[in-house]
Amino acid sequence: MTRHRVERTAAGSLVMLMAVALLTAPAMAAAQDERRLARVEDDDQARERADQAREREEQARERAEQARERAEQEIERAENARERERDRAENAYERGQRAIERAEWASAVEQFSALARAGAARADAALYWRAYALDKLNRQADALTTVAELLKGFPMSRWLSDARALEMQVRQRAGQPVSPDTQSDDDLKLLAIQALQHSNPEQAVPMLEKLLQGNQSPRLKERALFVLAQSGSPRARQVITGIARGGSNPDLQQKAIQYLGMNGNAANRQVLGEIYASSSDLEIKRRILRAFMMSGDKDHVLAAATSEKSPELRAEAVRQLGMMGAREELWQLYQKESSTDVKQQIVQGMMMGGDVTHMIEIANTEANMDLRRRAVQQLGMMGSTRTNETLVTIYARQTDPGIRNAVIDALFIQGNAESLVTLAKKETDRTMQRRMVEKLSLMNSPAATNYLLEILNK
Repeated sequence: MTRHRVERTAAGSLVMLMAVALLTAPAMAAAQDERRLARVEDDDQARERADQAREREEQARERAEQARERAEQEIERAENARERERDRAENAYERGQRAIERAEWASAVEQFSALARAGAARADAALYWRAYALDKLNRQADALTTVAELLKGFPMSRWLSDARALEMQVRQRAGQPVSPDTQSDDDLKLLAIQALQHSNPEQAVPMLEKLLQGNQSPRLKERALFVLAQSGSPRARQVITGIARGGSNPDLQQKAIQYLGMNGNAANRQVLGEIYASSSDLEIKRRILRAFMMSGDKDHVLAAATSEKSPELRAEAVRQLGMMGAREELWQLYQKESSTDVKQQIVQGMMMGGDVTHMIEIANTEANMDLRRRAVQQLGMMGSTRTNETLVTIYARQTDPGIRNAVIDALFIQGNAESLVTLAKKETDRTMQRRMVEKLSLMNSPAATNYLLEILNK
């Protein structure tokens, strides 16, 4: 009996278990479906998060690239600002000199006063010419005050000798009516010098040399130097050489250097080279590099670009090589140079010299991406007829966003809307395509307008 009861009990339990299994199976299946659905949803969310992460990474790269571009532009703007400030001061000085030449004394006072207040590179010269113009306006007290300011503020200035001579002349007239004869002294002498230009310069050389050595005004000395520069006599050249070596005020020295460059024979080139080697004056060296350029002396300019320690002078030498069309010299210099900053200046010089061939090589093969971008930018400045196809090819081959952005900028600078439209239609990267559309929206071109209308009509 006991065994049968056990068997019936076991059978009953089995039946119950089967019943429970049948009842719970749908719920378990549903739970499994829910888990599978959750996994699918999780996978979709994971993919979405991955896509978002990739997009954020792309945006971060784009921001980093934009930051690099802004930094480069800021450096370039700062350099351009310094160059513009130097040019403004130089232009203001030249305007003041023109006012002196035209006897526009009030205008001269205004120009040179502004330069002196600004502490420009030639503030001592500005003070001298301010005093000179004030004296011409019969404002002797103000002129003497300005001379005193020059003597006190610039005790080592090479304008001191001229300033003291001017001070003596002003003191002789201080408090006295200005004699018409005295007032026109320089004018009469200038007329005499102009007349000598049309006579035999050989006879005038001793007279002009004496004038340059005396206490005459710098204005008169400058005209005398010009007359001497027209003379081919050995003595005239000796006088000009002495002034170029620093035997007078800086303005006259720069003029003498310029005249030696204009008559760029072998002897004058040698003198300029000696002055350059012995001088520590940055402005004088810059003027000599320009004189080398005028005389066609590539060797001296290349030597400065290669070995000069001053970055400003090396940059000046590179610019002069570019203006001389020294393509092979710049290319040799580029291949030997290790400084990225100097290489950027060389790239600029290549653009000035119109060296498309080597610029394309840098844009395609340079390992330094900053230099490659700079080369692409300069290609944009060299005319679409010579560089359009190259820029489009570079864009197609390059994957670096910075290079591709540089190509877009270069085509924009060229006003090359047709190529930008062609690239935009093929571009699958929305960021790049958007940048092209932004550039096209700023271009007054039928090709750009038609493409923008095509986008709006989609």
